[in-house]
Formats: sequence, structure tokens, C-alpha cells
Amino acid sequence: MIPVNAYAAQNETSPLTPFNFERRNVGPHDVQVEILYCGVCHSDIHQARNEWGDSIYPMVPGHEIVGKVIKVGSEVKKFKEGDLAGVGVMVDSCRVCKNCKEDLEQYCAEGMTGTYNAIERDGKTIAQGGYSTQIVVDEHYVLHISPKLDLKAVAPLLCAGITTYSPLRYTNVGKGTKVAIAGLGGLGHMGVKFAVAMGAEVSLLSTSPSKEADAKRLGAHNFVLIKDAEQRKQYKNYFDIILNTVSANHSYEEYLNLLALNGKMIVVGLPEKASEVKAGKLLTNRRSIIGSMIGGIKETQEMLDFCAEKNIVADVEMINMQDINEAYERMIKNDVKYRFVIDIASLKK
Repeated sequence: MIPVNAYAAQNETSPLTPFNFERRNVGPHDVQVEILYCGVCHSDIHQARNEWGDSIYPMVPGHEIVGKVIKVGSEVKKFKEGDLAGVGVMVDSCRVCKNCKEDLEQYCAEGMTGTYNAIERDGKTIAQGGYSTQIVVDEHYVLHISPKLDLKAVAPLLCAGITTYSPLRYTNVGKGTKVAIAGLGGLGHMGVKFAVAMGAEVSLLSTSPSKEADAKRLGAHNFVLIKDAEQRKQYKNYFDIILNTVSANHSYEEYLNLLALNGKMIVVGLPEKASEVKAGKLLTNRRSIIGSMIGGIKETQEMLDFCAEKNIVADVEMINMQDINEAYERMIKNDVKYRFVIDIASLKK
């Protein structure tokens, strides 16, 4: 077994503290990665604090993992020692269902195995995440990272990146598409970058006037203050796609009114309370609401390659592992632009 240093939540009310555990030895198809950086996702807070009601303790969060390959199994074909590698939200799936065979492992019929807060396929091992010094993962679920990109700023692409890239690809966003990104946070800022790079006309929908300058800096062509009735009226029946990244409770109907004929609102944010939608809002203009969850391994690699081609990374603020509890409190207050990334070297001190 491989000894690992980490930070973990011991229960839903305790702060994250130092924790030592063991990873499995490298099997024939495994890749061992020395973790260099790990992004901090808001879902880390939800799960560490059992806000979704399914938490397993002790829990080492983290599913935006980048680092360097230090060992490979005897049957590994895609990686070698020294390669840069990433691990995202999942580390396994059944591999045999229709969805897995279509490279949509995130929708595995049996349920994907999460990188943390999950039981691995052996039925007994608790999967532990990237707030740690090393990880061992089957090569199928490991991703190549281009050395052309700033590695620390790549980390959030493994969740925030693919969560926004996948629905934009699914809806064929490209030149001539009118796209609105609702919310400018960890997800929203990546949505703006991707939609602009895909050639769309991009607007940022926000409840905060202070977001306008940053939206324009990130490449958005228009800014719509969603609380302003006159601005909403100007963009009524206008957008082909709205990528809704908002996690705060809000009305979907305000956004649906902005969709043109056959317009689609793709939901990737997770508000605590459901939003009531009258059928008439959907019947008008044949609108639809679609959910989307991360992306499969093949598409995630496509996203990383697209980022290397277009020089796209996340806007990040670096922290030491010892600062994670403070970072959680700041995230709850939206006090980060736009993603915290942990320097795992601080965990080794």
C-alpha cells in the first residue's frame, strides 16, 4: 500500500484537518499520479458538510486534480512516467452499459464512481480525493494535459471546465449562435471563455452590476442586468442557448422569457430550492430546459485539447492546504475570482 498525506473532514461539522491514509498499490492498468495542484469546487463544501445527505467519512475532498505520473502498471498503454496528467470527477464506472460504451461514463447505468465520497467498485474501499499528495487511478479515467498550459490554472478545468464545455458542445454552439451565460462564478467564467472561443455571440446575465467589467474582460460581448425590466425586455425572445450556472435560488421563468424559437436553457447550477415553471413558458417558442452533468472521459480530453489549442485556463487564486477552511468560508460569500486552487506542495511541508 502507498502512504498518503491529506486533509479530511471527519464528520459534517468539523473543519478539515491533517489525515494520513493508504492508496492501493499500482495494478497492471493503474497510473500513480503525484498531485501538484487541486482545485476547490463548491460541491466539496456540500459533501464535506453533508449538505446533500450522502456523505461518507472520513472524507478527503477534491476532484480537480493535476500532477505528474510517477509510476504506471505493466499493461498501461497511454501514459508513462513524467507525463502531466489530470483526474476529474470520476475514477470508474461499470464500463459495459450502453452509456459507458458511448463514452458517457458520467451517466453510467450503475452510477459512476466518484473521485471521493464514493465506494469503489470493490464494494468496500472509500474513494478519497485530491486534497492529498498522490492518487492511483485506472488509466482509462486519467487525462493527458498539455505542457503548454499553466498547470495550476488547468486544475479547475477537470470540473468547472468540462461542466460548461459539454453542454455547449451538446447544443452545437458555434459561429452565429446567441449564447447567454447566467452567473459569473467558477462555472460561469469558464462558460464565457468557451462560448467566445467557439465563435458565439456571448452575453452575461447577472443580478450584480459589478460583474459587467469582468464579463467584458473575459470576452462577453453584452451584459444584461437581469433585475432590470428594460434590459430584460430588450433581450426578450433573443437567445438560442442560456447556460444557467446559478446555484442561488432564483426564478427560471425570467430566463426562459429570453429564449428564441427552439431555445434551450441548460442547467448546471444546483439551487437548493426548486423553481416553479408554468407550462406556457415552455410552450412559447417551443423552449426546453435541459440538465447536464460534467462530461465523459473522451469529451473531457477533447475539452483539454481545445483549451491547449485556444490557450484557455481558469482564473485562479492559489492557497496553501492549511488555508482550506478559510477558503470554504470565502467561497460561501462568493469571495473568489474565480476558483481556489491548492498548492499541494504545502501539504508536504
